Amino acid sequence: MSITSSPPRRGERGQAIILIVFAIIGLIGASALAIDGTNAYIDRRRAENAASSAALTAALTRIKGGNWRAAALAVAATNGYNNDGVNNIVEMNTPPLDGPYKNDSQYIEVKITSHLRTYFGIVIGIPTVTSAAQAIAQSKPSEMGEMFPGYAMVSLATKSECDRERQAFGFRVYSESTVNLSGGGLFVNSANPTCAFTSYGNGSVRVAGNDRISVVGGADIQKPRLITPYPVETNIPPIPYPPPYQFPKIGCEKEAVADYKTGVMQSGYWDEDIFPPPEITMLESGVYCLNGDFYLDDGQLEGTGVLFVVKNGNIFLGSHAHLDLSAPKSGAYKGLLFYMPIENTRAITLNATSDSILVGTILAPRASLRLYGPHTNTTATYYSKIVAYTIDVNGDNNIRINYKPEQNWETLTMPEVVLIK
Repeated sequence: MSITSSPPRRGERGQAIILIVFAIIGLIGASALAIDGTNAYIDRRRAENAASSAALTAALTRIKGGNWRAAALAVAATNGYNNDGVNNIVEMNTPPLDGPYKNDSQYIEVKITSHLRTYFGIVIGIPTVTSAAQAIAQSKPSEMGEMFPGYAMVSLATKSECDRERQAFGFRVYSESTVNLSGGGLFVNSANPTCAFTSYGNGSVRVAGNDRISVVGGADIQKPRLITPYPVETNIPPIPYPPPYQFPKIGCEKEAVADYKTGVMQSGYWDEDIFPPPEITMLESGVYCLNGDFYLDDGQLEGTGVLFVVKNGNIFLGSHAHLDLSAPKSGAYKGLLFYMPIENTRAITLNATSDSILVGTILAPRASLRLYGPHTNTTATYYSKIVAYTIDVNGDNNIRINYKPEQNWETLTMPEVVLIK
């Protein structure tokens, strides 16, 4: 028995051709989805990166006083978006046209719209794919103002330890010490999760009014009733170190002159190991640049309109020192009383008698501050903003820090450029 096959009918051939055509169209559609879709994704990512780069460049150029629009367009063109109006459009707005920064001219918005031609999509009626990207950058210019607004005392160390013997705390108050702050609160920059702020014994911190105790890390408080306000703020954003402020660059051209008969000294640089000489009780106004220690354990020292720049040594004001010192009331160093440059990692110890007066900022961004106050039950008052690397408060004293911005130093905040999104 033999088997024979008959040729396909003409209608069946037509059906096969139709199926093949549909299959080809399907393959083209799949290719369009795979290839053109991938290209569209890559183009969108490129547009996002280009918009971010252009926004950051615009913000930085504007801070420097340049043509920020031209700079942003140049960066966008370098990244493949030349603003030709056909293949892509680069749009810049300040302030942004909408959103949370709509009315703030510190913000620059860059939008890139890209029309990407397809390879296979055109066969199925999709000749182009449009991608849109947006980026916003903040250009915050330098501003003259107080350092660390809202705070009268600041500990800048980003790290600290919990070992009581090593005295490596960000901020510590213990024994019978009481710190009373008015005009500003306390900021502790340490990120230690358990003991950035530490109080034990009868150590007490009282912050007046609505000001606060703010801690980047955590707090170890033995007696909550001795801390006001309580609970303290913890886990708040840190301050970068070095902090974003313009620190002064201070020098003295002439040598300080001491008149040992009258007990009066004229300002200038002092290269001796110890300042002031024991015979000196009165300081004329001006800047005193010290290469050694400022050390006064006993005796009296007065000076109006004075600034002490301690480049290498320590500052020690003993419990029997009678002080009446106030910062300059005008000029570039208005309100700055003690300054230890950031290169100086030594210590600053503040005691002095209860009738002593210190007016002006005490700025020691890399030094350890030991705050003892008078060894009596009376109150020592500092009309100061106190900024140090670490702060240790001890003794049986009552220390009052009465901060008034008009009596203290102002400086420029450093310009900032931030990519928002």
